[in-house]
Amino acid sequence: MKMLEKMTLILYSNLVLIIAVLLCTLIFGWVDINNVGEFLHKMIVGETSSKVILGVCIALILLSIRCIFFDKTSKEQIKERQGVLLQNEKGKLMISKDTIENLVSSVVKGYPDTKDISTRIELDRENNVNVYVNLYVSDNALIKDLSANLQTEIMQKVKDATDLDVKEVNIKIKDVANSEGKNAKA
Repeated sequence: MKMLEKMTLILYSNLVLIIAVLLCTLIFGWVDINNVGEFLHKMIVGETSSKVILGVCIALILLSIRCIFFDKTSKEQIKERQGVLLQNEKGKLMISKDTIENLVSSVVKGYPDTKDISTRIELDRENNVNVYVNLYVSDNALIKDLSANLQTEIMQKVKDATDLDVKEVNIKIKDVANSEGKNAKA
């Protein structure tokens, strides 16, 4: 069906382009409007050509109505964008991105050297999880060790809780906060 949709979109776009170019040439006076009028009159009056034009017009009207009123994304596809749908013989389980983000945040908050945390989750078509963590760390944190430990634990916790594979855990240290909770730059 996707190939048919692409072909109709190409046809529709080309027809709109031809009409737009024809109107521009008429407005600028590059083509005589009387010649165009005579040509259109002959096309509409002709028995075969009028039927072809009528068929093309009906097809364009239907395509326009479809594009205006019908969204091709199904409810199932919308749900998949919001999370991961797991299915087995007993039923379905929807794990939202928010659930995974909360799980990651709870792991990160378990480390005393982490301060201000924000997480973002991306899912690919194979239900692999990409985790993005932005955080501030305390001034006595060993950033390299902390990030390695966070990556390992986040991957393990998400796998244990959801049975989803974490493809990567990307950590961005935004700043170092001193012991009093203020940024080191302040």
